[in-house]
Amino acid sequence: MTASPEKTGTELQGLDTPPVVSPQEWAAAHERLLVKEKELTRARDALMAERRRMPWLAVENKYTFEGPRGKVSLLDLFEDRRQLIVYRAFFEPGVHGWPKHACVGCSMVADQVSHLSHLHARDTTLAYASRAPQADITRLKKEMGWTMPWYTITDSFDTDFGVNEWHGHNAFIRDGERIYRTYFINNRGDEAIGTVWSFLDLTALGRQEAWEKSPNGYPQSRPYKWWNWHDSYVPGAAPDPKWVEVSDAGEAAFRNREQ
Repeated sequence: MTASPEKTGTELQGLDTPPVVSPQEWAAAHERLLVKEKELTRARDALMAERRRMPWLAVENKYTFEGPRGKVSLLDLFEDRRQLIVYRAFFEPGVHGWPKHACVGCSMVADQVSHLSHLHARDTTLAYASRAPQADITRLKKEMGWTMPWYTITDSFDTDFGVNEWHGHNAFIRDGERIYRTYFINNRGDEAIGTVWSFLDLTALGRQEAWEKSPNGYPQSRPYKWWNWHDSYVPGAAPDPKWVEVSDAGEAAFRNREQ
């Protein structure tokens, strides 16, 4: 039997590994690194706060996509929610893998997408867009087990939003029928998108939690309390009292650990 290329055995010969130390030395090293990790977390929080204050760009063009039930507009992609994230995935003639697969990288990104109900609970929709016909998109989603809405680009949307040659996420917000582009990410940084938090951090409203430093009037609620099982969200419902009790205890434990 031939080993797969990525399997090279369990030995670490030839690797410049760190020293092996006592439990006390390991704990001290961990504490030193934790100081820097907390600094990085706080710096990232500050950057996200700055992102939420980025100026908005009005979307003036009326873009048209093809969906499973026919033509739809960019406004339709919001699915009546306040925010929209559109990922430009490369699945079309000329892309490696066509027609059986989408781009290898885009497919890996699609595999990382978290359950959409948690984004919906934050009034945010995620959609994918490619130039492949809907019949091929429907087949691909079924074969790969993907459930996100996926539309066919029919006009200059990809060129106008910087994703005609490379993948990327564009974030939008709407005020009634007025649409604004609020953020864009591609290249490095885009590959790590997939968790609920990474998606919400792209948006103008952020995670919508009370600890965030957001502009006045932005929707915010207590952290943890809005979380739910993905099949149990009810719009406007009060948090489960038992979960509030459990999460309050967890928050208190975290605070005590920080002291």
